[in-house]
Amino acid sequence: MPARFNAATHFVDRSVAEGRGASPAFLCEDQTLTYGDLQALVNRTGNALRSLGVRGGDRVLMICLDAPEFLGAFWGAIKIGAVPVPVNTLLRAADYLHFLNDSGARVAVVSAPLLAEAAPALGQAAHVEHVLVAGPPGSFLSWEDHVARASESLEAAATSRDDPAFWLYSSGSTGAPKGAVHLQHDMVVCAETYAKQVLGIRPTDRVFSAAKLFFAYGLGNAGYFPLSVGAQSVLLPARPTPEAVFEVIARRRPTLFFAVPTLYTGMLAVADAERRFDLTSLRLCVSAGEALPSEMYARWLARFGVEIIDGMGTTELLHMCLSNRPGAARPGSSGLPVPGYEAVIVDDAGVAVPRGEIGSLHVKGDSIMASYWNQPEKTAQALHGDWLLTGDKYYQDEDGYYWYCGRSDDMLKVGGIWVSPVEVEATLIAHPAVLESAVVGQEAEDGLVKAKAYVVLKDPARASAELAAELQSFVKAKIAPYKAPRWVEFVDGLPKTATGKIQRFRLRGQ
Repeated sequence: MPARFNAATHFVDRSVAEGRGASPAFLCEDQTLTYGDLQALVNRTGNALRSLGVRGGDRVLMICLDAPEFLGAFWGAIKIGAVPVPVNTLLRAADYLHFLNDSGARVAVVSAPLLAEAAPALGQAAHVEHVLVAGPPGSFLSWEDHVARASESLEAAATSRDDPAFWLYSSGSTGAPKGAVHLQHDMVVCAETYAKQVLGIRPTDRVFSAAKLFFAYGLGNAGYFPLSVGAQSVLLPARPTPEAVFEVIARRRPTLFFAVPTLYTGMLAVADAERRFDLTSLRLCVSAGEALPSEMYARWLARFGVEIIDGMGTTELLHMCLSNRPGAARPGSSGLPVPGYEAVIVDDAGVAVPRGEIGSLHVKGDSIMASYWNQPEKTAQALHGDWLLTGDKYYQDEDGYYWYCGRSDDMLKVGGIWVSPVEVEATLIAHPAVLESAVVGQEAEDGLVKAKAYVVLKDPARASAELAAELQSFVKAKIAPYKAPRWVEFVDGLPKTATGKIQRFRLRGQ
């Protein structure tokens, strides 16, 4: 890469310069954006942000659906040297308030359907000066009006390959989410390694990712992978239910499909799906977010005739570092290192373990985050020189394939999204009937991990199936619904250390 490098120029402007301006780039419900349309949208949005006082290095918080406003805000901010910060659209007002205050964002871009949770946070945020809303703006500014008035001409900021480009928030086992700072070159690395050398993505591909753009996984799948080769991307703003996803695949005819194991499980449960929906356009399916059970791989292949390749990545890595290969998948494993990445499994002393032994996975590659924003201690814990300490336990078989064994800490991954047991426990304790609780992961009948809550009641005589259901509803109303426990078990007490810390590992063993 040259010393002067701007990711928006590389992914958006380059396609127009190479003659693909009239080619479709994004299929957004009833609207198709060509590469020329995308460039105009990005330039107008960049100029609209500048008109609101956004300058190089300023953060722009994005609470956006998979829709044109996401594309315009993300690439438009990067093009002017600002830093877009897309965040999870499934969260609550308190979460958004943390993101707004921690990032110091002065401008936010929001999809109107998300205002119910976003608006209270925007009203309390310490630094926010302007809010652009796509759709009915309410008391905020209209994104459509500001973009329409802005110029289509925009010169990219003179950024370098190692300047900050965007942040993605990643949750740890304790404390508030952390902003992983990614640089201008990071997306190029992922596109050139995983997208091109593992997926073999090409201009004739049409991509559909059920995983949303605010995920590191979805951002690559549907955001910059197709742009890297001039392919097409299908966006679904709505919730990706199994039926809705099947309908999109049958209607839009994608060649590459990305999802998480929970969705594949739901799709396999749809009766007669192989006869009701035409999936013959698919040449490859991809899974990530949590380990894909080998049985699910076999069932999907048998029913739909297309394989799922599983892989492993993290927000800190931006995308995949381990992956199975098309035609050479080892079901149940995370596959082999992606070209350009190194992986090693070590013991507690940092010494590489022999193949077959479980240890901690460390990974090296040029897409690793620069740091956690304003978190030097946590950055030092995660980054050791060029290596990222993933926090995952793995072993490697004799053929070099990597097999996931669980998290080093107590974090859960439900539907491909990290869930902190501490947050769920704190919510349960807020219920008047609950004395204390502990949340751990447990495998469901489909082999995927769900949250299970062990609850100690103030009055043990109240234990009942009705109260268990009430607690699940209580959690769903207080925090993101996907974090609610799948099971609630009432117990007389919780295992603890001498200092009073809950021993979750003992509950996991039950």
